[in-house]
Amino acid sequence: MAGKKLDISVAQQALNARNRAATLNEAAALLGIPLRTLENRLTEAKRMKLVPGSDLGDPNSPLALRTQIARLNAELAVASRSSAEAADIKRVIDTISLAVDELDVPEWLVASPRASTTDGVPTLMLSDWHGGEVVVPSQINNVNEYNVKIMRERAVTLIDSAVHLLKIIDPKMRYPGIVLPLGGDMVSGNIHDELTATNEIQSMPAVLELYEILASIIEKVASIFGKVFVPCVGGNHGRNTVKTWHKDRQHTSFDWLIYQFLARRFASDKRVTFYIPQSTGAYYKIYGHRYWLVHGDGFRGGDGMIGCLGPIIRGDHKMRSRNAQIDQPYDTMILGHFHQYLHHGRVIVNGSLKGYDEYAFDAGFSFEQPQQALWLTHPKYGITYRMPVYVDRKRAPAKTEWVSVPQGSRG
Repeated sequence: MAGKKLDISVAQQALNARNRAATLNEAAALLGIPLRTLENRLTEAKRMKLVPGSDLGDPNSPLALRTQIARLNAELAVASRSSAEAADIKRVIDTISLAVDELDVPEWLVASPRASTTDGVPTLMLSDWHGGEVVVPSQINNVNEYNVKIMRERAVTLIDSAVHLLKIIDPKMRYPGIVLPLGGDMVSGNIHDELTATNEIQSMPAVLELYEILASIIEKVASIFGKVFVPCVGGNHGRNTVKTWHKDRQHTSFDWLIYQFLARRFASDKRVTFYIPQSTGAYYKIYGHRYWLVHGDGFRGGDGMIGCLGPIIRGDHKMRSRNAQIDQPYDTMILGHFHQYLHHGRVIVNGSLKGYDEYAFDAGFSFEQPQQALWLTHPKYGITYRMPVYVDRKRAPAKTEWVSVPQGSRG
């Protein structure tokens, strides 16, 4: 049976790579294909009487751009022997990527309206979803359950409940837009052996699942509020390294990958603005109120009865001091990580979509319903309304029947 006919553009690509490279092996590396495959394609290119350098097809098509990025990345690896050449190629790659790592503040966030015309800008923080993880009810006295199906259901409940609460505050929904901080740990990851063994799905399928859910959320709130601002930071669970990296942390995070997919999805949608900094913190303002968004995994060391409050307050003190030194002072730090909803005077700590789990149960942590933080930033008064958004329709843990022996029975 005759083999499948080789596409002329593929043959041309092979010929061009061979023309640029010093050896056949280097040309194959540029294309990311085996040497034998390259040789077969070169034979076909010769049969087609192609010449090096011809440019076939639309260079601006998605396929052509993806091919260009892959080729440039491969060239960067081959050219790593020369730092100057590598830097030149990387600059070309970066021009194809979206510029979402620099803050481009939407006008509606900074143009202060008359205080009497609005209740402010709502912020709904999304973090600590742990997509792919499983919480088994029987292992925590049936007070919670979690899996991919429940994650989807809670995501729907989250948006419906948040909109319901905001309609109570303003039935006419006269909000300039909405802020959706993505605070990390969206993916469960495989950072512990027990997660590797018990996760319902692996990190890659979890990325795709979360991408679809978050894309539908952004689309829905954009249609309701008109404008959406999405600042993003990664967590510690979604990493693909054994330990959390300090250098190049974002590029080792599945959270960051989801954010990039979403930014590309909405790149042409003028209603949506993404901010995905390369650092571990996102600094932005709503009207004049200054926010500092981090994940919170850098704050360690519990303090007995006060739990996570000690490391959070100490961490806030250290960050305020550092940010003041670099001319980035803030009014409110917002973070996740601790799976406990707190709204302190200067700090907002988000709850989790996953809710109470085996680790919290065994450690004796206080029970908390799965929830996410919602608040409003007023142009005159700063943070005003503040409320948790419960995402599970079961508002109380199920009662556990005590095992008892009927009176008068004998063994």
